[in-house]
Amino acid sequence: MARWQPGATQRLVVAAVDLFTEQGYDATTVSQIAERAGVTKSTFFRHFSDKRELLVAGQETLSRLLADGIAEAPSSATPLEAVAAGLRRASGAMGPTNREIGPRIRAAVAASTELQERDALKSVGLAAAMTEALAARGVPDPTAHLAAELGVLAFKRGFAAWSEGNPSDGEGLADHAVAALDDLRAATSSLG
Repeated sequence: MARWQPGATQRLVVAAVDLFTEQGYDATTVSQIAERAGVTKSTFFRHFSDKRELLVAGQETLSRLLADGIAEAPSSATPLEAVAAGLRRASGAMGPTNREIGPRIRAAVAASTELQERDALKSVGLAAAMTEALAARGVPDPTAHLAAELGVLAFKRGFAAWSEGNPSDGEGLADHAVAALDDLRAATSSLG
């Protein structure tokens, strides 16, 4: 078992998702995940504090990309246009592996209360990053919070549509996420 092979984080995530799918989250051990990924147990713990953290791998990067996209939006952009810029920027970091394992991750989360709680915390973190970026643009607090929450929902809906869709359709994650944001924007007009 090689200790320093590149790509250990991605291999650990894929191994965990495979095992969660095959035998369930609760029945899967860290030792099994490490073995399936071809790394030692100590290598696992260099990358993750526990097996729950596997499903939020990359959250810090995703939060940063969302915030960077919002910050780089034109100064004339509305809050939701800035959020759309964040969604486009963050979507660029998602590749074929993300698309492939997306449905299995959602299934693993749906089957485990513990993972549902961790997923909810991830959403809170993404919303906080976008809220902060919008506030830095001078967006008032309630508007920044609402736009950020819509951004998280749009990202999740867009990711679901993208990962379950046909890879040959030519539409990237950004297309799906921005379309989901547009749908949500239209839906808010019906709230009264």
